Amino acid sequence: MRIQFITLFPEAFISYLGESIIKRAQKKKLVSFRSINPRDFTEDPHHTVDGTPYGGGPGMVLKIEPIWKAVRHALKGSARKKKRVVLFSLRGKIFTQAVARRLSKYDELVFICGRYEGIDERVAEVIADEEISIGDFVLSGGELPALVVAEAVIRHIPGVLGKKESLEETKGSYPVYTRPPEFEIIKNKRKKKCKVPEELLSGNHKRIHEWRVFHGKKRE
Repeated sequence: MRIQFITLFPEAFISYLGESIIKRAQKKKLVSFRSINPRDFTEDPHHTVDGTPYGGGPGMVLKIEPIWKAVRHALKGSARKKKRVVLFSLRGKIFTQAVARRLSKYDELVFICGRYEGIDERVAEVIADEEISIGDFVLSGGELPALVVAEAVIRHIPGVLGKKESLEETKGSYPVYTRPPEFEIIKNKRKKKCKVPEELLSGNHKRIHEWRVFHGKKRE
C-alpha cells in the first residue's frame, strides 16, 4: 500500500512514521508514505494556497486549485488499481475499526489535510471520494487525523503486526497486567497496594477467559 499526505506541513509526519510498527512495515515494503505540499503547485511569488471566504466570515480558506494539482500529482502514473482520496472534515463519516478495515483493502490512499478555516467545499464535492472525521472536536489541521487513520489502516495489512491476535478487535479490549503482581503507591498521603486480580494469577484458563469477558467493556 502507498499512503500519500496532501499537507502544508510535510515535516509533521517524519518523526512518527519513522518509529515502531510503522517503521518496520516500511522496511518490509508493506507500506510506503509520501507527503506532498500544495504550495509546490502555486505560481505566484508568495506560494499562496488560501483566500478569504466568499460571503464573508473569519479565517482563511484553502483554495481548490493547489489541492487539485497536488492530488493529481499524487495519482499521476500510478499503476495501482484500487485508489481512494480521503478528506478529513468535521462533517465526515465517523472513523471506526470497520472503516479502517475497508480502507486497508485499497492499494493507494491519498489523505487531504485541511488547515485554517477549512477547505473550499468543491474539494469535498468533486476531488475527494469520501470525508472522514475522527471525532466531534476541532483540531488546527488534518495532519493528526491522517496519522491516526494511517496507523489504524495499516495494522490490518497482513504482515504488519507480529501476530494477528494483536488486533484489538480480535482479542477484545480488556484490562491487562504484568509483573510485579503487587505494587505499593502513595496517593493523597495514603499507602495503597495495587494487586493483579486473583483470576489472572490462577492459571485457570476458563476463569481467566470469563474474567476478561466480564471486564471487556468500555469505561464510562
